[in-house]
Amino acid sequence: MVNTKELENKFIAEITGDIDNHSAAFIRKNIDDEYSKANANDIILDFKGVTFMDSSGIGLIMGRYKNLKPNGKIYISNVNSDIKRILKISGIQKIATLEEI
Repeated sequence: MVNTKELENKFIAEITGDIDNHSAAFIRKNIDDEYSKANANDIILDFKGVTFMDSSGIGLIMGRYKNLKPNGKIYISNVNSDIKRILKISGIQKIATLEEI
């Protein structure tokens, strides 16, 4: 599930549940549809409610990076230690900032 909102010129996607092959397409479509309507350039992917992520999550992040508006940046927040390890191993911090909000 994904809840989206705009706050202080940032587009926030609060993701809950698993990010896997079955859920990634739904999450991706929801984020892309709402981000295209938003006035914000930056995307914050809030992983506070994410309980599991496989390689589909890496693809999800990379795809949102490629779809950023001009001068947009991508941030990943509230990542649990298991998922943070996966993100660091993948090298995702080259395109996204891992942060706590």
